[in-house]
Amino acid sequence: MGRKTVLFTASTQAHLCSFHLPYLKQFQENGWTVHAACGGGSKSLPYVDEVIHLPWKKSMFAPGNFRTAALLRKKIRAEGYKLVSTHTSLAAFFTRLALWGLRERPPVVNMVHGYLFDRETNWLKRRVLLAAEQRTAPVTDLVLTMNQWDFETARAYQLGRRVEQIPGVGIDFSRFDGISSKSRRELREKYGLPQDSFVLIYAAEFSRRKSQAALLRTMKRLPACFVLVLAGEGKLFSDCQALAAKLGISERVFFPGHVADLTEWYALSDAAVSASRSEGLPFHILEAMYTGLPLASSCVKGSRDLISPEKTGLLYPYGDDNACAEQILRLYNDAELRRRLTENARTYAAEYGLERVLPAVFAEYMALAEK
Repeated sequence: MGRKTVLFTASTQAHLCSFHLPYLKQFQENGWTVHAACGGGSKSLPYVDEVIHLPWKKSMFAPGNFRTAALLRKKIRAEGYKLVSTHTSLAAFFTRLALWGLRERPPVVNMVHGYLFDRETNWLKRRVLLAAEQRTAPVTDLVLTMNQWDFETARAYQLGRRVEQIPGVGIDFSRFDGISSKSRRELREKYGLPQDSFVLIYAAEFSRRKSQAALLRTMKRLPACFVLVLAGEGKLFSDCQALAAKLGISERVFFPGHVADLTEWYALSDAAVSASRSEGLPFHILEAMYTGLPLASSCVKGSRDLISPEKTGLLYPYGDDNACAEQILRLYNDAELRRRLTENARTYAAEYGLERVLPAVFAEYMALAEK
């Protein structure tokens, strides 16, 4: 039997490191050679035998991306990959474009971490993004979706030869067991948060889709005892800091930046919030649920797949600052509600643990590779 090589592609190395290291490791342990093609430099990655640097531009229409796809096509032809796994919308499109028309091509898995469109997306953007998926559907053997809306869309528009729904990529929850040896009082003192405050946490990249600005406007509607922790980085980080200052709430909003391990931040918080415009299957919600934080989230795809209202969390209409504030105040005022949500959510979130999800998803890879 010849060498078996799998190619993972993504827009950035950070994406592969954040979500897919267990899968890269699993391939290696099963005798595969692993290549990763992505932006973000050519430094080595764990469990990857060769890193291929691809200088992706963020715009779908950037001429440079078509040149990069041509280079990737040459690499694919030279290596004779036995399987290709694509991730992130931009890299997934151009990877499959590179495979278009090859006389002999490897089987292709497109793992959808969340289509960047839904029913509420403006018509032109939705049409362009859907057209990109339809154009590359003929070279997509398996589509793996993570929420019901994406699953139904992929099937309705036949965005791959086969479409399956998976429970995300799995989360290693073990790091949250015995969440912290320090007390909440010690942790708040360590990070400079008021001891008598009700702390809300939202861990996400600062972007329009994640909508941190909406939570800042909501904070203006909440009593002075509320504190908001916005963990993460991104192009709108400084804009959100400026907005907090403009709204006069800077003293009640903490911007810790990128936090590699959120364990202590979850331990010092009272509740979690989410204001996202859309999701695939959000890690930040599952982590909050598992660590015992009651949750209020925007009612959008991905989030509503995880949250059963009044059972595992609370939902509010996306962009409705008043409704968001009302749900947060319910968490604050009703200890019994917080207890019930916490108890149910932790049990539910455990179903998305890595030890349960990885074998099922890896079996999907192997079923396709061995055809």
